[in-house]
Amino acid sequence: MIILGALFLICLLLLIGVSVPMSFGGVLIFISIFGGHDVSGFMPTGHWKVSSLVLLAIPLFILAGAIMERGRIAAPLVALAELMVGHVRGGLSAAAVVASGIFGAISGSAAATLTCIGSIMMPHLRRANYPDGLSASLIVSASPLGLLIPPSSSQILYAWVAQQSVLKCFLSTVVPGLILITLLCLVNFVLLRNVTDLKVRTDHSDFVPELRKRSVAAIPALMMPVIILGGIYGGIMTPTEAAGVAVVYAIPVGFFVYKGLTRENFFETLRYAGTTIGVVMMMVFMVLIVSQFLVYENIPALAQNLIYSISEHPVIVLLMVNLVMILIGMLMDDISGLLLSAPLLLPIVQSAGMDPVHFAAVLGVNLGMANITPPTAPLLYLGARVTETPVNVMLKPTLLLIVFAWLPTLLITTFVPQVSLWLPNLVFG
Repeated sequence: MIILGALFLICLLLLIGVSVPMSFGGVLIFISIFGGHDVSGFMPTGHWKVSSLVLLAIPLFILAGAIMERGRIAAPLVALAELMVGHVRGGLSAAAVVASGIFGAISGSAAATLTCIGSIMMPHLRRANYPDGLSASLIVSASPLGLLIPPSSSQILYAWVAQQSVLKCFLSTVVPGLILITLLCLVNFVLLRNVTDLKVRTDHSDFVPELRKRSVAAIPALMMPVIILGGIYGGIMTPTEAAGVAVVYAIPVGFFVYKGLTRENFFETLRYAGTTIGVVMMMVFMVLIVSQFLVYENIPALAQNLIYSISEHPVIVLLMVNLVMILIGMLMDDISGLLLSAPLLLPIVQSAGMDPVHFAAVLGVNLGMANITPPTAPLLYLGARVTETPVNVMLKPTLLLIVFAWLPTLLITTFVPQVSLWLPNLVFG
């Protein structure tokens, strides 16, 4: 009974707009008062887990993403992509998808990717007569690529919770991320087929010198994912060390190469990143305690029995698990959803024969899709502010992108294990 009350309370608090950390704090108070549990007994476990060195990568990547956003490091990447595909109908919006994938590989954050790419690309798309609703919804739908293209903060958390290799979890989402990029671009071209007034690049006389110029300008930005991912996969750096290197590299590039950073906005960036890091780590702490309580109450086993009472067929089990993850992701951000669903659902999918590394990719795609799925859709509302486009204008194209790009990616990732396991097996043998 106490569990049902806690679930009802968390849903109620989130739906009325209470922040995620405070919502989970309210649940802990409810459990302490009405459940007869001494919540303070769970505090040392939460503190011990949050003190992990692996988790230090998350605030460092948040800081790196904030510096890159203010330092205009994404701008030359967008300019290069615009030149390469600007002569193709629909190529500019496809460039926004590719740029989101590249920036996601640097920042590891969906919100940072959306804020940065959306603010840069939307004016270009408007000037080229791209429909506002489709352009904004495409940028929003591509922003969760930051959760799939490594390095991803969510995958670091999952590997830590599930006691899996961080590198394997990183690699598991690469192919699903590439599939999603391809499908988003294809759906984009189909939806734009009847738009007749798109502006495309017709003058190719200066293409080669302009390509040379923009490629040189983009080299410092492109070197960032090379250094981070090359260092991690080459065994030179751990993910935490790579995150620290990303911060150290981004500061001089933002100050002296792209000159987006100044002394004034640098300290403002540090304050913004510090606030974000504090919120995220407090949220991680609160959700960890709630997750520990769920494990203590044997909720994963009860959930498994409930699902298997409906059907024991692996396909049905995995479909129900996906549905649960989508519902969790619709109510909260990706980090909270992951910390809550991973310990709850991992035993169930393992009993259905799914590898934990495979589940890392399924979880990443699920939470990314849930974050843009109405009615809650936190990234959709953030995208409306960033792109200055009303949500009701974005709604139809967003649903089309979910149905024809995100859902196929989710189904392929769930039911074709080699999509997520091929690359980890290739690298690790």
